[in-house]
Amino acid sequence: MTDISAALRGDVVLRADNRCEYCGLSQIGQEATFHIDHVKPRAENGPTHTENLALACVSCSLIKGARTHVNDPDTQQEVPLINPREDRWKEHFRWDAERIIGLTAVGRATIKALNLNRPLILEIRREEMLRGRHQPPSSAA
Repeated sequence: MTDISAALRGDVVLRADNRCEYCGLSQIGQEATFHIDHVKPRAENGPTHTENLALACVSCSLIKGARTHVNDPDTQQEVPLINPREDRWKEHFRWDAERIIGLTAVGRATIKALNLNRPLILEIRREEMLRGRHQPPSSAA
């Protein structure tokens, strides 16, 4: 198992602006420490290097696991999950208040695979909106 240094973890958290790079949840105010995700999994020889690491909330990290590809729910074609190091979030998703809307096959497939609009996360996002920590639709990077 590869250890991630405090300095490398800090770089990943800073680059992600302390937010899950899959669902956008702010780490501030959350009980659990977010995971450092290997975008290309270690099981596929993904390196522990900044270009292959993403900050992920516990739910996104555990649901994603070692997957890199899933089926688009509209076309049933296999597509890659969003890659936070190569893809721009706003090209694949948009916010509709607390809901994430998929704009592309990658976006739709990622939403479905990671269950990004499950009831609990919608409630958390509503609470985060009230606290001013939820990224408003116009500022999603």
